[in-house]
Amino acid sequence: MVIRSTLSNLSVIPLAHPVGERQRMRACSLSSINYQLSTLDTPAARRRRQRGALMVELLVAMALLIGVLFPLAYSFATERRLARSYYQRAVAIEIVDGEMEALMAGEWHAFPTGTHDYAVHAGAATNLAPGQFTLTVQPPKLRLRWQPTLKDRGGPVTREAILK
Repeated sequence: MVIRSTLSNLSVIPLAHPVGERQRMRACSLSSINYQLSTLDTPAARRRRQRGALMVELLVAMALLIGVLFPLAYSFATERRLARSYYQRAVAIEIVDGEMEALMAGEWHAFPTGTHDYAVHAGAATNLAPGQFTLTVQPPKLRLRWQPTLKDRGGPVTREAILK
């Protein structure tokens, strides 16, 4: 509604369609146009549109799967490598400690002064990565060391003792 005012009189003149009425009519006409367009849609066109939507859903699902599973798989592989490294280090520590006890009990007398390759007697040595045991006799010290040949296999293990 529009209000006109003059000095002599006030009058109210209604518009053809009030603002709310115009919006309601526009919404009705748009819904009828959409309905008409949907009735013109053929089954083949509808199937193509559905296939396209399905393809988009598939691509999004694959992207999510790749974004989640690749980092997870990498994490598992890294953890497995780390666990193997810790295991091999623990085995090497046990073997070196056991052999050092035997050497300190008097076996070191069989070796002259210097550095020698050392053959271990432990059966657990089969669980170790390829590496080398080295015995160094330098009175008054005795040193036994295991050095893996490959990287990330537990690292070197060294034990030293003072001879009495």
